[in-house]
Amino acid sequence: MDFSLSEQEQAVADLSCQILGDLSTPERHKRLEADGAAHDRQAWQALSTAGLVGVSLPESRGGGGLGFLAACLLLEEIGRTTAKVPFLAPVAAMAVAEFSPDHPCLEALAGGSTLVSPALASPGRDPAPARATEDGWALSGTADMVPFADQADCLLVSASTGDEVGLFLVDKAASGVDVTPQQTTSGLIEGRVELSEAPAERLGVGVAPVEWLMQRCTAALCAVAVGVVSEALALTAAYTSEREQFGRPIATFQAVGQRAGDAYIDTEAIRLTALQACWRLDQGLEAATEVAVAKYWAADGGQRVANAAQHLHGGMGVDRDYPLWRYYVWAKHLELSLGGATAQLLRIGDALAAGTA
Repeated sequence: MDFSLSEQEQAVADLSCQILGDLSTPERHKRLEADGAAHDRQAWQALSTAGLVGVSLPESRGGGGLGFLAACLLLEEIGRTTAKVPFLAPVAAMAVAEFSPDHPCLEALAGGSTLVSPALASPGRDPAPARATEDGWALSGTADMVPFADQADCLLVSASTGDEVGLFLVDKAASGVDVTPQQTTSGLIEGRVELSEAPAERLGVGVAPVEWLMQRCTAALCAVAVGVVSEALALTAAYTSEREQFGRPIATFQAVGQRAGDAYIDTEAIRLTALQACWRLDQGLEAATEVAVAKYWAADGGQRVANAAQHLHGGMGVDRDYPLWRYYVWAKHLELSLGGATAQLLRIGDALAAGTA
């Protein structure tokens, strides 16, 4: 793979860093938390105005015309600043553009005024049943922990028509759609979505569209994890360089250096595996194994980096006036969202055994 970014991709990364670095500061987070605000609408509006929300959507529909990797560069900066914005919405919007390129909502999705959130079946749970009607389709079923479900205007739902699985677009304001907010340890709002004969529009037929969206949502979460662990490590490096014990910085202690070194290796592994998965998806290449590897490192390595950062900060790591705690809870949130490391290792092992890795 090519590890270098194009000029346009680098511009996306730089602009995302500038906007979120100015807006999603620790002080801004404290004000939002004091006001009980679960979402940073100012940051989302700034990203939308700058054209970053729709950076990967077609230019003909108001987007930037760049690929999936460009969206992941934005997501990395969202993780780096723990910005409370609906980071999977740009990925879900890409699915609408991919499987319904003339959909009338695409310009609103590109501008950030309309939000679509993925509501895919959880592992081990059957997709919601879909029934054909005179006007289209009707869906019934339940999806838990749908990201930013309270903000979303519409949902991308995986559902079964009996013989096959498809991807369906559901208007959240339609009849038969009920959303109950679910609190998380990170403070990010998710939701339990209950559908009862909810009208839906089928976007993609067969398992391929569902897998298309699933792989990109997974890679997107890994991209967010890159930003989270990178900033947690940077905070730890700065703190251990300044915190003194026995007359010298604790960073000079062998045990501290070893712990920080291990966290650095994990961080780079998360970064490189996520970049590889995002790049292959961007290039339209087969990426199932690469996504599984990135998912493993983001979940398993991410919690190790978070634990090391917390450990090396001591009591400061749990002080809510200091920013590290946000990175710890975000890393845990992403680990739980991605799933356990064991399941990923089994999937990778199966691919190796079958000779497809």
